[in-house]
Amino acid sequence: MFTNARASITTAVVALAIVVSPATSFAQVKVIISGGFSAAYGRLLPEFEKSSGLTVTTTTGGSQGNGPNTIGSQLRRGVPADVVIMNRAGLNDLIGEGRIVAGSDRDLAQTALGLAVRAGAAKPDISTVDAFKRTLLSARSLALDSSTTGIYVTTKLFPQLGIADAMTAKTKMSGATAVATGEAEISVQPISELLPVKGIEIVGKIPDEVQYLAVFSAALVSGSKEPDAARRLIAFLTSDAAKAAIRDSGMEPSTPR
Repeated sequence: MFTNARASITTAVVALAIVVSPATSFAQVKVIISGGFSAAYGRLLPEFEKSSGLTVTTTTGGSQGNGPNTIGSQLRRGVPADVVIMNRAGLNDLIGEGRIVAGSDRDLAQTALGLAVRAGAAKPDISTVDAFKRTLLSARSLALDSSTTGIYVTTKLFPQLGIADAMTAKTKMSGATAVATGEAEISVQPISELLPVKGIEIVGKIPDEVQYLAVFSAALVSGSKEPDAARRLIAFLTSDAAKAAIRDSGMEPSTPR
C-alpha cells in the first residue's frame, strides 16, 4: 500500500511539473548559420540559452553557392532546421522557394568588406579605388570565401574594375585562413569574418565606391518543429541586448523594419 501511495505521489508531482513548466523549456532549437554572423552568435548563444532555458544546436553552411553544404542545399535535401542565419541575398532565394515562413525574416546586422594580410606583412594601399585595384593586381594570390561575398567579388567587383581575366588564375575560394598559413597573400571578406581569424591583420575597408555591405538575417524555416522557441531566438538576436556583441564582432546592428 505504501509503495502504491508513493507511486501515486510521484506521478502527481511529475504531472504538476509538466503543467507548471512551460512547454518551450523542453524545446531544442536547430539553427543553421553561415560564417558572417558566427562571431556575434557565439557570444550571444550562451546568454540566450541561460535566460530562456532553451537548448540550441547549431550547424553551419554557406549562404549561397553550388556546394552540397550550402544552407539552401541542406534544406532542399530535408536537413531539419528551425532557424537559418545567413546573408540576406541567400535568404531571399529561400523565401522565393517557399522554404521560409512568410514575414518571419529579420535583418540582424551588416558588415563591410575588408582586406587582410598575414600578420606582420606589409600593409598595401587600399585608400582609393585605383590603389585597391593595383593591390589586387600585384598580389600573387587572393583568398575569398566561397559564398555570397566571394560571388560578389568575382562576378561584379572584378568586372567593374576591369580585372576579371587577370584575377582568375590567382583567386582561391579558401577563405582568410589561407592568408594566415601563407597559402594566399591577401583576402577580401566581410570584416566580421576576418576578425576571428588568427594570424592575419586587417588593413581596412575597401573603398566605398566598390564596397559591398553584407547583410545577415535570421528567419523561421517552413516546417519548423519548434516555431515558438525559434521565434524567441530571433527576437533575442534582434533585441537591444544583442547590440554590443554584434558591434564587437565588426558588424553594425540593423534597424528594425
